[in-house]
Amino acid sequence: MKTIKRVLPIFILLMAFLCLSWNNPSTLASKNSIVLVKYKTQPNKSEEVINNLTALIEEVKKEPHFVSIKLHVDPKDPTNILLYEEWQDAVYYGNEHMKTPHLQQFITNARNFLAGPPEISLWQVEKVF
Repeated sequence: MKTIKRVLPIFILLMAFLCLSWNNPSTLASKNSIVLVKYKTQPNKSEEVINNLTALIEEVKKEPHFVSIKLHVDPKDPTNILLYEEWQDAVYYGNEHMKTPHLQQFITNARNFLAGPPEISLWQVEKVF
């Protein structure tokens, strides 16, 4: 229980930082953005995390501005999971997406299988080759 009480505020602060770190929303909305989400699972919970993420992604795919998500597992350490997400609108991602019921439910359930809050970073597509 102490871990949950420590993890939740950190996760909320991380989300707030992500939302506040965008300088110019109109510029961000003009190009697709990449979001990298790194998860660390609790020991022996990788399969449970993958199952929960798969269910979450099925709902996320229905959202506006969604382009794609690729789920990666570290072949050397299956407790490391990475989502590579592409969105048409970073402002939508940082606001409306974060408030969706399916994401909020995942965050609540994540206490049962994640070792802590995810590391989230936003990347702007500059060039495609």
